Amino acid sequence: MTTQTKQQTRNLVQAAAAVCEDKKGLDTRILELDPIDSGLSDFFLVTSASNDRQAIAIADEIEGRLKRDFGVFPNSVEGRRQGQWILLDYVDFVVHVFLAERRAFYDIERLRKSARPLSPAEFDAELKAALSARTRAARGKAAAKAKPAAKAKPKAAPVPKKPAKKKVLKPAPAPRAKIKEKKRVATAKKSAGKAAAGKPGAKKAKAKKPAAKKRSGKKA
Repeated sequence: MTTQTKQQTRNLVQAAAAVCEDKKGLDTRILELDPIDSGLSDFFLVTSASNDRQAIAIADEIEGRLKRDFGVFPNSVEGRRQGQWILLDYVDFVVHVFLAERRAFYDIERLRKSARPLSPAEFDAELKAALSARTRAARGKAAAKAKPAAKAKPKAAPVPKKPAKKKVLKPAPAPRAKIKEKKRVATAKKSAGKAAAGKPGAKKAKAKKPAAKKRSGKKA
C-alpha cells in the first residue's frame, strides 16, 4: 500500500469514527491490525449501540458520509436487517456496529490481541502529527528547490604584471689581439709626437738678393 493510500484509509477511518461519536456510539475503538495477522484490512472500527435502531442509524450515517464526502462505497454490508451486528467492509478497514450485549459476547478486541487499540482522540492526534510531519517535509523540499544556488565568489582581479625590463645589450668585448694592436698603434703615435716636438725648427732660407746689373764695357 502506498503512502497516499494509507493516508486516505486513515482519513476514512477518522470520518467514520466521528460519525460514531456524533450518533452517541458507546466505547468506540479503533484497532490498528498487525500486518501479518490482518489479511487485507488495516483497521477495525468497533462501536456499540444501546438498541438495534441506533445501530442501524450509526451504520447508515457512516455509509452516507463516506459516500458524500469521499465518494467511497462499502464493498459489502452485513447484518443491517437484524441490527445486532452490522458489518461495513471497506476492504482496507472494516466497521463493526454491535449491540452492547453482542459485543461482549463476541469480544472482537480479545480475538485481535496483536492489534493496537486507539481511541478516536488518540487516532486523531496521531493522524495530525503524521500530517504535520509530511507538511514540514514538503515545505522543506519546496524551500530547497526555490532557494537560489549560492553565488560564486567573484574572482580577484589579476594583478597586472610589471613590464619586463629591456636588457641593454653590452658591446661584446674586443678580442685580445685587437686590443693589443690598438695599444701598440696608440703608443707609436705618442712616441712619434714626442720625437717631432724635440727637433729644432728648420732655419728659414734667406732671401736672395737680386743680381747686380752688369755694367756695359762702353764708356761714355
